[in-house]
Amino acid sequence: MKIQLKYNKTALREFQKKLQIRERALPTLKNKEAVLRAMVLETKKEIEHIDDLLLSKIKQNEPWKDLWQEFNTNLIHIETLHSSSIKVAGINIPVFESLDIMEQDFSLFSNPYWFKNGVQELKEVLEIRARKEYLSNKLSLLERARKKATQKVNLYEKVQIPTLSSAIRQIKRYLEDEENLAKAGQKLLKQRLKKGIPS
Repeated sequence: MKIQLKYNKTALREFQKKLQIRERALPTLKNKEAVLRAMVLETKKEIEHIDDLLLSKIKQNEPWKDLWQEFNTNLIHIETLHSSSIKVAGINIPVFESLDIMEQDFSLFSNPYWFKNGVQELKEVLEIRARKEYLSNKLSLLERARKKATQKVNLYEKVQIPTLSSAIRQIKRYLEDEENLAKAGQKLLKQRLKKGIPS
């Protein structure tokens, strides 16, 4: 942060005001960063849980993988995804609500009997994957926001606040020196006038 110093009381007040704004904002920014960091960790745990769930579904169906090659994937498709939005630390985050899955009617006589169970299994897998997609999006949004908050905290703590404090100190010293010189000059003038020496 490069500051153009003007050694006057107006510049001093301006820098003091800027410093005060940043010092007041810093605790809020730190809290926001802490909340976002906690939410990132929580979301990562949720994603791990969803991954475990998906993996267990895949393992559960592993013995039937040859049969799944017969499955007609046109029998089922996602019709609508329902979601809502929550605001976390000033960020809108989409949240998965539910999934509307469209099933094609099929004959149990012309298709294998297990297709009925297969449709149910596929519905569950689709819902798990939709949840994971929303969680991944949430994680991405939270990490981006946390990164910005961290950058701003660092900017305030390590750059702007020290720079403004230093500028205020320099201006104060200059003004004090100027005032001391003026007072010293006045004293000298008074002493000269008392002694009758022309100025």
